[in-house]
Amino acid sequence: MAKEKKSLLGRITYIITVIILCALVYFAYQYYQINNFNNFVKSEENLYTSKFKRDNSVKYSDKKSYSIESNEYNDVMFYEKVKVEKNQPYKVTCMVKTENVEAKNENSGVGAQISIEGSTERSVSIQGTSDWQKIELIFNSKDREEVNIGFRLGGNLGEAKGKAWFSDFTLEEGIAENNSDWKFACFIFKTTNVNINNNQINLEVTNSDIKDIENTISRFETSCYTLSEGKMTANCDIYELDTPLSKLSYDEEFGYYVAPEDVENQIKDVISANNYDHIFVVVRLRR
Repeated sequence: MAKEKKSLLGRITYIITVIILCALVYFAYQYYQINNFNNFVKSEENLYTSKFKRDNSVKYSDKKSYSIESNEYNDVMFYEKVKVEKNQPYKVTCMVKTENVEAKNENSGVGAQISIEGSTERSVSIQGTSDWQKIELIFNSKDREEVNIGFRLGGNLGEAKGKAWFSDFTLEEGIAENNSDWKFACFIFKTTNVNINNNQINLEVTNSDIKDIENTISRFETSCYTLSEGKMTANCDIYELDTPLSKLSYDEEFGYYVAPEDVENQIKDVISANNYDHIFVVVRLRR
């Protein structure tokens, strides 16, 4: 009888041990699934402030998304070191979804974005709350043999908070463009309304100004063809924007100027829908 009780107790102990081991394996696997970032390295400006996660509940495709959540302002990214050929064009794309993303300081260049770690090269930045959308970064490797491609909540221009999900990453090596037909976009901001040192400055581009700009663009197109002896053509689309320019950047050496971040929100939809080689932005900065 004592042997039977001892044998029964042994079987119960064995079963309990197996159940505990299975539970440990299950929870370890779940932890691995949530925190497995494959070859990506996690990076934060303010350490231990943001949360990184593999998300199976919010995803664009069958793959788990990569999420970054910052309840406080931070500059956060996960990046992967990628080998590249020198002097080659590359395109990085991904799908991104955002929730309550905002920049610490008003700046369109800060938000959910693709960027090259340690450089100013970046895609458009997504702020606010938005459903899944595709963003891309086109860059040239120049003299580099490897780059750190990052998926970022923040930016080299400042910090952000909120939550962003990234999914479906692609990296494509391009072919150097030998096409001699170049496409240009010229954006004319008809009004400038900026506050500088508590002084409100309101300026307008006149109809005469717009006519002069159109004539200058036309001469530019003709000159490109003539000076290249027909080897290059320039086609420029002109867009007149009623949305005022409301922000200027400042440099201690050169003073106030128009930076890409100052106009990005107003022009990015047009840029995304077209394949332009170069962009002109025309504003009035003086009376």
